[in-house]
Amino acid sequence: MTMHNKAVFLDRDGVINIDKSFVHKIKDLEFVPGIVDVLRYLQEKGYLLIIITNQSGIARGYYKIRDFYNLTNYMTNKLKESGINITATFFCPHYPKGKIKEFSFECNCRKPKPGMVISAISIFNINPKNSWLVGDKDSDILLGKALGIKTIRLKSIYEFNVNPDYLVHDVKEIINIIN
Repeated sequence: MTMHNKAVFLDRDGVINIDKSFVHKIKDLEFVPGIVDVLRYLQEKGYLLIIITNQSGIARGYYKIRDFYNLTNYMTNKLKESGINITATFFCPHYPKGKIKEFSFECNCRKPKPGMVISAISIFNINPKNSWLVGDKDSDILLGKALGIKTIRLKSIYEFNVNPDYLVHDVKEIINIIN
């Protein structure tokens, strides 16, 4: 089967919303300035918008899986009010050293492992060569590079050991890169 669709895989915390460490309450959700315009631009260019996010706070016992779903539904509905359709959200609740046994193990979905993106590629018939991954951590960039997806790193507080294809200081710069 030929892979026809193109996508932008987006990390959540630090790319879509401001990373306030384990964001799981609606009151703590604050969109990164400019992200709504960037998402609208990408959607108009024909990209599927797919969120891929590690959510180790579930395995660590900081919040429940239902809290993640509640926040995700709220966030995607807020974006929908601005005309933005998030195609899907893939998340990894696992963390090997977590407190919640059912989520505390090595998995194939925790970034930089490829499970979430491979699932999205399969489900949505995505061509990785025509797609992008936007993140703010080395794990995001490593994932994109491993799958042959072009990478954009948003400058963040996190240590920088892996070079992305592009580095931006402001999310709005993405519009100048992806066309």
